[in-house]
Amino acid sequence: MQSQLWYQIALTCIPDVGPILRKRLIEHFKTAKDVFTARKKELSCIDGIGEWAIKQLKSWDDFSLVEAELKFIEKNDIEPLFITDKLYPHRLLNCPDAPSMLYWKGHANLNASRIVSIIGTRNNTNYGKQITESIIETLPKDVLIISGLAFGIDAIAHKAALKNEFATVGVLGHGLDNLYPSQHLALAKEMQSRGGLLTEFGQNTKADKHNFPRRNRIVAGMADATIVVETAEKGGSMITADLAFQYNRELFAVPGRLNDSKSAGCLQLIQQNKAIVYTDTAYFLETLRWTEKRNPVKKQLDLFSSLSQEEQLVVEILQEKELFTIDELNNRIQLNTSRMAAILLSLELQNIIHIIPGKMIALA
Repeated sequence: MQSQLWYQIALTCIPDVGPILRKRLIEHFKTAKDVFTARKKELSCIDGIGEWAIKQLKSWDDFSLVEAELKFIEKNDIEPLFITDKLYPHRLLNCPDAPSMLYWKGHANLNASRIVSIIGTRNNTNYGKQITESIIETLPKDVLIISGLAFGIDAIAHKAALKNEFATVGVLGHGLDNLYPSQHLALAKEMQSRGGLLTEFGQNTKADKHNFPRRNRIVAGMADATIVVETAEKGGSMITADLAFQYNRELFAVPGRLNDSKSAGCLQLIQQNKAIVYTDTAYFLETLRWTEKRNPVKKQLDLFSSLSQEEQLVVEILQEKELFTIDELNNRIQLNTSRMAAILLSLELQNIIHIIPGKMIALA
């Protein structure tokens, strides 16, 4: 009998079955094994599946790929994170194209209470380097720094995070059996002790240019906020910024000189009202509502003793950990969507909870 992990990896290997469809399949059938054992009639009920995808699911038999990946994971102490796993980055669950499987090598908390992505051009200026280092130096120490381990602003952000004792995660556009660019091997090794490396790609996946937009959606989707330091009007950073905007994350752009091509993308994001102007860390933290002090839960409950039974239940559940997704609360309480929305609105208006970018919920 094959393990659930075997089926999870197999599901990611099937051609023409992408992350959006895989997410729908898992939401419907609950487990990867149940997807494979489902009848064609059951599969045809899934929105957007099509006859070709059903045929691929039922006829796929390249089991050697799965066996090789399992051996690679075990040999290299890699942690596979399927979309239903508790340790899977919760913020990604609210992205329609969330990766079904992630491969993780590191020690950081991928569900940290505060996560910031810092991105920018590969050909940075001294101004961009100084701003990136300054931003990280002034952030609270519990912030997890995400970037793409590329040349330029990405690498500067990772190095500044390590220097200032932040946890930092590099999201890769290839498998964990190699590293691109190879010049960052030493940096990547150091990051694994205070953060880690994350990818949705299995072994033998090279750093093909078509993989980096897929990498960028993870950089955007994992974070509460993305800061674009320097970028031209076209390029990977603009793709990441647009994705952060689409995912309803907070997006900031560092302004630069009007005649500097390296700042043209940032100025465009600001002009289009997609990004907030990054002026200083205090304003950044205030915008994210990260400057407010947390009161002990007991005092909060005493202050709001007039809460309804359902509201009290939500507050009690939120005491269990720092962040919950709306889906997690719905699964725990089993209320319809409109009722849950009304409860959350009431609690937010009373300043008992915060709705954090990415549809995450925390006690105020």
